[in-house]
Order: sequence, then C-alpha cells, then structure tokens
Amino acid sequence: MKELNSCKEAMAESMEKKYFSVAHLYKDEKAMDMHIHDCYELYYSISGGKQFLIDNKLYDVAPGDIFLISQYDSHYLTQIDKELHERIVIMIDPEFMKSVSSEETNLNACFEHQGEEFSHKISLNQEQQKRFLYFVNKILTSNGYGHDLLEKSTFVELFLMINKIVIDRDSDKQEEEIATYNEQVDAILSYLNNNIQNPVSIGDLAKHFYISESYICRIFKSATGTTINKYMTARRISIAKSLLAEGKGVSEVCEECGFSDYSNFLKAFTKSVGISPKKYSQNCYR
Repeated sequence: MKELNSCKEAMAESMEKKYFSVAHLYKDEKAMDMHIHDCYELYYSISGGKQFLIDNKLYDVAPGDIFLISQYDSHYLTQIDKELHERIVIMIDPEFMKSVSSEETNLNACFEHQGEEFSHKISLNQEQQKRFLYFVNKILTSNGYGHDLLEKSTFVELFLMINKIVIDRDSDKQEEEIATYNEQVDAILSYLNNNIQNPVSIGDLAKHFYISESYICRIFKSATGTTINKYMTARRISIAKSLLAEGKGVSEVCEECGFSDYSNFLKAFTKSVGISPKKYSQNCYR
C-alpha cells in the first residue's frame, strides 16, 4: 500500500476505493474548522500536542495516544505546541470495516459510542505502540504476490488489537480521564449539547453563566480553537447525519437538530457534507 502524506487525500481515497488508506504526516495541513467526514478515522499521535475537541469532549494529546473518530463525530485539533506535528492517520470506509467483521467479532465496536463515559482516546503503552507501528509498517511494505490479502489480514489484526484494548479498558472501568481546559468551558460544552435542539445565542450563554459575552467567547475559543457558533453548527450537522442514517425525514431532522429554518439547515449541511440532506439520506439506503 502506498503511504500518503495528506489527510484529505487519505480520506478521499478510502471512500473512493471503499477500502482503507494510511497517511504519515509530519507538518500541519491548512487548518480545518471543526468538521465531520463519512469515514472512520484512527489518529495516532507520535509527537503529541495540546488538545483534541471531539463532539463535546476535550482531550490532551500525548505521544502514543490513539483517537477513534466515527463518521458522526465532529472534531477539531487545536493548539499544537510544536512545529513538528508527526502523526499517523488511518481512514476507513465503514462498509469495508463491516465486510471484514464477523457475526461474533464486530471490528466497528471501537468506534461506537457507549454512553456519556465513552472516551475517544486510548493511550498505548510502550509495547502496544511497538505493536501498532509493526502492523502499520507491515501494511505499507506489503507488495508482490498476495499483497492485497496481506494488507487486509494485517488490518484485521491491527483492529483486533485495538478493540481488545478498548474492551479491557472498559471492563476494568478505567476509562481515560477527559482533560478539560477549565470548569467553565466544560460547563459551557455540556450546556450547549444539552440544548442542541434549541436556539442558543451568545447572550443566552452569558446570562446563564453570569459572565460577559466577550469573556465567554474568548475562553471558549482559547480552549477549543473554534467559535461557539461554528461548534454548534458542526455538532448539529453531526447529529443530523446520524438521524438521517436512522431513516428519519429531512424536515424532522432539521427540527430535532435545532436549526432556525430549513434553508439554513440545507445550506449548512450541504456546505459541510458536500451533498444535500435528502441526497445523503438516499445514499444511506442504497
């Protein structure tokens, strides 16, 4: 398999080929706002960084951390504290993942949320890090006769390992501690997500938390790297994708996600996802 050097290229290739792709990145691409995409993403940090915002949770990023991001998770990487930003990203078409799973073993499990205590992050120990890099190297260096089967079988081994780590962590009730910027930002994120169906203005937030509008905007942007309005839009679109995939009607989804009117929903969804909500819903049932 060819090693890619662009996250966007890996994303496009995995979806186009209905397969998976691997990118090894050393520098930041052009910064993206909080976003969502239609493939699974495994993000493995080599150099570390400061924080990852995924849905309503903030995580510290350290070398050896893996982040598991589904097609419904809005996310944004912020405040990288080094010029060198080395990481490995694996993009996976969900249907491919389903095809290599079995009735007894669901490899999608590590991407599926399991309540409020679910953590997108797993921290690998030294032995697990070596094992992870061994599998990635084996995938990238496979060539010649049988390379496709070797790639696929190694991919399955890799995700058997990852799912086992997640299962062991959860069964021992040792979920990763979620690191937040401070209690105020944590409370703001919780409030926004609890009121995702309702129109929430900056003024409303300021009154609720008894702080000024300028201060609430400043601490939120400092902690998350994005604005409150951009965050709310991304979260609403993330939820809309999930509801559309469940078979709910476009108008119903628009209302449940808290958009002020249908035209705003249509515009925001199409800009973020690339196709209209109706077209997205149809694609889910092909």
